[in-house]
Amino acid sequence: MRKLLTFIYFLLPVYIWGQIQIDVNKKAQQTEGWGVSLCWWAHMCGTWSDDKIDTLVDWLVSPEGLNYNIFRYNIGGGDDPQNRNCELHHMGKGKGIRAEMPGFKRYADSPYDWEADSAQIKILLKIREKRPDAIFEAFSNSAPWFMTKSGCVAGYKNPGEDNLRKECYDDFANYLVDVCQHFKEEYGLIFRTLEPFNESYSDYWGQNGSQEGCHFDTESQVEVIKRIYPLLKAKGLETVISASDETSIGHSLKVLEGYGEVLPLIGQWNVHTYSATNEERQLLYERVSGKGIRLWQSESGSGGQGIIGNLKMLQRLFDDIHYLKPTAWCDWQYVEEKGDQWCMVRGTFQNQVFEKVKNYYVRQQVSRFVRRGDFFLQKENDQTLVAVSPDGSRLVLVVLNNTDEVVTKRYQLPKKISKVELYITSETQNLEKEVLSLNSAELLVTLAPHSVRTYIFNI
Repeated sequence: MRKLLTFIYFLLPVYIWGQIQIDVNKKAQQTEGWGVSLCWWAHMCGTWSDDKIDTLVDWLVSPEGLNYNIFRYNIGGGDDPQNRNCELHHMGKGKGIRAEMPGFKRYADSPYDWEADSAQIKILLKIREKRPDAIFEAFSNSAPWFMTKSGCVAGYKNPGEDNLRKECYDDFANYLVDVCQHFKEEYGLIFRTLEPFNESYSDYWGQNGSQEGCHFDTESQVEVIKRIYPLLKAKGLETVISASDETSIGHSLKVLEGYGEVLPLIGQWNVHTYSATNEERQLLYERVSGKGIRLWQSESGSGGQGIIGNLKMLQRLFDDIHYLKPTAWCDWQYVEEKGDQWCMVRGTFQNQVFEKVKNYYVRQQVSRFVRRGDFFLQKENDQTLVAVSPDGSRLVLVVLNNTDEVVTKRYQLPKKISKVELYITSETQNLEKEVLSLNSAELLVTLAPHSVRTYIFNI
C-alpha cells in the first residue's frame, strides 16, 4: 500500500522551495514547554476510576506521549444554587454540563467548601505526581455569582458591561488569593501565576450564557490587579499576577495600552490567539518584550474537519512561535465528547470510554520532541519550525504541508549528518517512525498532501 501511495504522490504536482538554511546560532525564545487548561475536561474526568485517570494523564504528560508540562487550573465562580437569576443548566444548552464549574463558596456568608472541586483537583494532583517539573497557573473565568451584578456567572444582561460589582473588587481579590493560599497549605502546590481574567475585554459574556464569563473594562482590570498584588505579598505567596488573557491579539494590544501604572505588578502577559495576524503577533511581542515581561500563548483552539483542520491549527502554532515568540504555548481542551478538532482525546464522560484522535499525533509531532529548555530558531520559512537543545547537540526540524499538493523543501544543515530519526503523521500515518541514513549536510524533504514530518538530528 505504501508503494502505491508513493507512486500516486509522484503523479501529483510537486512544489519545490529554494534551499532553507538552518543556522543554530540564530536563536529566538527559549521554551518553557507546552500546556493545556484543566477546565472543563478535568472537572468531568476527575470522577473516573483511578486506572483510567492514570492512563489519561500518562497520555498527556509522559515524554513518550504529548509531553505537556504546563497546566492551567480553573478557579470556578459557581452559580447560584437556587438559580434565582438564570435558568437551570443554562450552560448545558451551549458548552454542556461540563461547563458548570463549582465555586468554593455557595453564598457570600458561607464558609469555604474545599471539597467542591474535588474532581479537577484530583487530576491536578495526579499530574503533579507524574510530572514533578510541571508549571501550574490558576485562572478565573468569573467571580462567584454573589459578587456579580446579574447574579449569574455567565455574564451581565448587557454583555459589553462589567458584571463584577465595584464594591466587590476586594472580595474577589480575597477569593482568588485565598484559593492560592489553600493549595499551598493543603497540597504544597504553588501556582506560579494567578490570572484574574479570561477574555474580559470581549462583549459576549451574557446572562444565561454557555459558560462562566465576565466582562471587565481595562480600568476595572487595573483596579482588581491593584488589590490582588498586595494580598499575594501579605500572604507570603510566591505566586505572581498574569494578565489579561484576551481572546485576540487585537484586544490584547488595546488592553496593554491601558495597564500603564500596574504593568510593574504583572509578571506574565497571557494572550489567546483565536484571532491574529502575523503583524499583530509581531507587534505584541515587541511591546511586551520591551517591558521585560514573560509572554505566553495561554489558550487556543480551532474547528475544522479531519486532519485538514488539525494541520490548520498546527499552522497557527507555527505562526505563534515565529511571530509572537511566546515562551509557552497552551491548548484549550484535552478531552471532549464530540469532534476531533478542539481535543486530542475524544471520550464519553459518563461511560469513561476514550481514545486518541488524529489531533493527538499532530500535536506530538512538536510537543514530544521540542522539550522544555530548547531554543527555537529564527523563522526561515512559515511551514518550518526548528528548535535546538541548550547544549546545541540535538536539533528538531518540523515541516508542515497543509496543501493538497506534494511539497518538497531543501534544507542546509549545520553539518554533515549520517543518521536521522523521522516521524510522520498524515491521513494514513500516526507518528510513524523511520530511521534514515543521510551522510550529507543537505536534506531533501518531500511531504505528502496534508502531512507533517519531524526530523531529529544529533549534531
